[in-house]
Amino acid sequence: MLNPWESIDLSDYENHMSLDNVGQLQALNALMREQLFSHEVKSVMILGVAGGNGLEHIKDGNFERVYGVDINRAYLAECERRFPSLSGVLEIICADLLGDNLKLPHAELLIADLLIEYIGYECFKKVVKLVKPKYVSCVIQINTDNSFVSDSPYLHKFDRLDEVHCQICSEELTDVMREIDYIQDSQTEAALPNGKKLVKTDFLNRSVL
Repeated sequence: MLNPWESIDLSDYENHMSLDNVGQLQALNALMREQLFSHEVKSVMILGVAGGNGLEHIKDGNFERVYGVDINRAYLAECERRFPSLSGVLEIICADLLGDNLKLPHAELLIADLLIEYIGYECFKKVVKLVKPKYVSCVIQINTDNSFVSDSPYLHKFDRLDEVHCQICSEELTDVMREIDYIQDSQTEAALPNGKKLVKTDFLNRSVL
C-alpha cells in the first residue's frame, strides 16, 4: 500500500498550509531561512522537501550541493521545475525513509521540518547516522487540541495521515539525539494563528565542539 504522502496532491497540501488560519507554509519558510544560514556549510539535505518551500532563499554560491529528499515523485518533479536557478546544485532523491536498504549521501547540514512525526524517533536516528551531518535542524509541531491537522476545507485530504503520524516531544527528541552524539545547540518557537506552535531545535555533533 502506498504511503499516505504519496496520494496527497501538492496543491492541496500547499493551499491548506498557507491558509490564513493555518499559516504553516509562511512560518516554515521563515524558519527555513534561519536553518539554511545558521552555520557555514557547503552541503545541505532537506528531508520532506515537497515543493521546495524555502529554497528561494538559496542564491548562487550559497551551497555546492542541496539534496531534496521526498517520498512523492510528483512533489520532487515540481520542486525541480520551480527552481531552475539551482540546476547543478539541487539534487532530488526519491526515497522512503522507512524502507529497507536506505542509502543517502553525506551532507554537512540536515534539515527535517514536520517530518519526524511521520517516521518516528528510531527511523530518524537511522537517517542521521547515514547522512553524518555536523548540524541537524528540526521543526516539530506542538498541538493545542487533539487534532494534528488544522481545520480547513482541505481537512479530509489528509485523513490517511493518521496511519503514520506520531506525536513528537521536543524533550524526548533531545534525549534521542544525545544517544547518537548530537547535543542541543538552540531552540526557538513560532506561534501559529490557530494556537498551535512550531518548535525549531538545532543540534550539533559532539565532534564539532
